[in-house]
Amino acid sequence: MDKIIIATSENIKSEILIQEDLKNTFQEHLEDKKYFLITNTKLAKLYPEFIYKFSTNRVIIIKDGEKYKNIKTFEYILNQLLKEKIERKDAIIAFGGGVVGDLAGYIASSILRGVELIQFPTTLLAMCDSSIGGKTGFNTKYGKNLIGSFYCASKILIDPLLLNTLNKYELKCGMGEVLKYAFIEKSCNKTCEYNLLNFLQENQKEDVKRQMDFIIKACATLKAKVVTNDRLEGGLRKILNFGHTYAHSFETLSNYKKLSHGEAVAHGIKHASKLAVIKDIISNDYYKQIIALLEKYELIDKKIKFKKEDVVNLMLQDKKVENSKINLLLPTAPAEVGLFDNIDLPSIEASLL
Repeated sequence: MDKIIIATSENIKSEILIQEDLKNTFQEHLEDKKYFLITNTKLAKLYPEFIYKFSTNRVIIIKDGEKYKNIKTFEYILNQLLKEKIERKDAIIAFGGGVVGDLAGYIASSILRGVELIQFPTTLLAMCDSSIGGKTGFNTKYGKNLIGSFYCASKILIDPLLLNTLNKYELKCGMGEVLKYAFIEKSCNKTCEYNLLNFLQENQKEDVKRQMDFIIKACATLKAKVVTNDRLEGGLRKILNFGHTYAHSFETLSNYKKLSHGEAVAHGIKHASKLAVIKDIISNDYYKQIIALLEKYELIDKKIKFKKEDVVNLMLQDKKVENSKINLLLPTAPAEVGLFDNIDLPSIEASLL
């Protein structure tokens, strides 16, 4: 078993456990208390034997899909928990991908002013990124994740065998966040111990698929390092948003239907990298390397076309905007990014062409 610890200066601690077959042994790592499980319809059908480990009245099943990450679902889960008389000493387990994890996390942070949260991610994207670090929330018509909180899980239980039920498209979508870590690794950790960029460039896709344990551990370790140093995104943690300011606009404009989150992030990385070329921050050669890697993993195959004015307007509503300025993460060198708050709007529009 791999164990990674997040321990912040505010004495907040999260324990990441990575081990195959945790789905069947997870109870060994939990305290003896009352647990409420939040999952979705798809996972309830895939893993009935896991669901049956919980009392029926403590299992809350929501519809599957990003479009259900909204205030109606939030209210439904809250009412179910209150109906079953959840108490402060109880805990919530989020068994699912980013939608389940983000919603369950925000509910755990707010119900009864806070109960224990355990994340049990079932997708590559959630295992590598969204379940770690305590970002929670839901979407509104004005944008993605505009309502939420920072609330770290006490434990993140990662069972790589759960990836076996994902189809090719679902795995591909998770690779969007994996590539993000490859492009920012040196900014996370100067020693660049995993060298994800070279690993993903040099290995064939099938070889990468066979080494998911390595990829999950690398991404989880990098995110843990960042969150340990900056839980509330006051500085270093902002690098984890590479590609996301564009991506959230694309997702909102497509009503969360045309693009998965991973694909949206990949398109966001593409346009952020183009902007870096326009502003002479990176060379055209490095830009071509970035595009080649995104194409290798088929992450920007879908053609997206939105009015650039609409994209920029949504970017201006992003939660990371300060003093009406869009804060953008742009590549500055291989495996490194930097934060820029002085990019003019015409250049951002030019990057969308």
